[in-house]
Amino acid sequence: MKSKIFALVDCNNFYASCERVFNGKLVGRPVAVLSNNDGCIIARSNEVKELGIPMGAPIYQWQEMIERNNVVVFSANFPLYGDMSHRVMATLAEFVPDIEIYSIDEAFLDLTNLHIPNVTEFCKELKATVEKWTGIPVSIGIGSSKTLAKAANKLAKKKFRNVGVFNFQDHNNPDKYLEMLEVEDLWGIGRKHAKFLFRHNINNAKDLKYADQGFIRKWLSVMGQRVVLELNGTCCYELEKLPKPKKNIAFTRSFGHYQETYEQLEEAVSYFTRKIGEKLRKEEALASFLQIFLLTNLHNDKLPQYHNSVIVRLFKPSNNSITLIKAAIKGLKAIFKEGYKYKKAGVISLGLIPESHKQYDLFIDPEFEQALQQSNLMDTLDKINRKVDADAVKFAVEGVRREWWMNQTRKSPRYTTSWKEIPLIDSSR
Repeated sequence: MKSKIFALVDCNNFYASCERVFNGKLVGRPVAVLSNNDGCIIARSNEVKELGIPMGAPIYQWQEMIERNNVVVFSANFPLYGDMSHRVMATLAEFVPDIEIYSIDEAFLDLTNLHIPNVTEFCKELKATVEKWTGIPVSIGIGSSKTLAKAANKLAKKKFRNVGVFNFQDHNNPDKYLEMLEVEDLWGIGRKHAKFLFRHNINNAKDLKYADQGFIRKWLSVMGQRVVLELNGTCCYELEKLPKPKKNIAFTRSFGHYQETYEQLEEAVSYFTRKIGEKLRKEEALASFLQIFLLTNLHNDKLPQYHNSVIVRLFKPSNNSITLIKAAIKGLKAIFKEGYKYKKAGVISLGLIPESHKQYDLFIDPEFEQALQQSNLMDTLDKINRKVDADAVKFAVEGVRREWWMNQTRKSPRYTTSWKEIPLIDSSR
């Protein structure tokens, strides 16, 4: 049987790299990207990592170091990052037909049947092409299983950063390189399992490769045994070309300022729910339930605390924003209490089913006609918002002023997804 050849392409410091693409002055400078509401650091350039600023760090705790080292800080710009991700994945698909988009900044490639004379050189050229076409630097790891490809990518990032490509199949003694990877660095081994393995003198990927499979299966289940098999070159996970159906779709936000009135929260929850409707239609899915929740600031013990949630069952599974907003408002009314300063709210769609499974009553023609009209209306709204602006058409209940909106004081322009924010060339120079 022919040995598999997998490659994992991972964008380096993806969010920070996206910011650098459109601002050449940022190259070589420390760059950090903040979470929603400008709270915590969620992306760091290598320069920021070298300063010792950890992932997830609250920015206020590191403000002095950030200012002292001239770190450039950005608010998260997810429309930009999503579009740049699409460009990277589209570039990869130009050269490799078998691709699995694993996350916003990672993709598995199956190179087995491409008949490439030199896989490593091919991946070096692929890396250079992605960087040339998109401006995003990537690292590529290659192995005979997904787990080995993931491990190789770790080595490409950490030990062979100057090349950016590592192929286990190029080395007669791959164990020497597996020994460089701590067991917790492996795909499928979480922190809890890593601590267990450490206690049994299984400290690195090489140790786990030669561990007793019966022992691993007993204590880490069949999933742990598969990691061992994959480290030995046995392919347990094939490429997943079609994304798995989502179990739920959520839209949650922390507010830029405390919200105290029902009207403010109704606007926010209605906005969240419209966004969920858009995502459901994009996924061609229907929601059976909506969960609505409210939170005060759990970290401020000087304020009275309250948190609550409710699940609203829809009469019939739907992705119609009108139906969803009515259900969300019903849930909000059930849990809202006056006298509290709310810091966060969210809506989660549950019980998702494929849109093709929707059933209509056999003898009620008006219901079918009304559903068809509303479906056409939703399609029209989606097309307008995609073409013009994400919020070009919205529902009146969402309000206009959005006093609940997040703090995003350092957000860069949406260079690639908004005509109003497209980069301009100074022709006077």
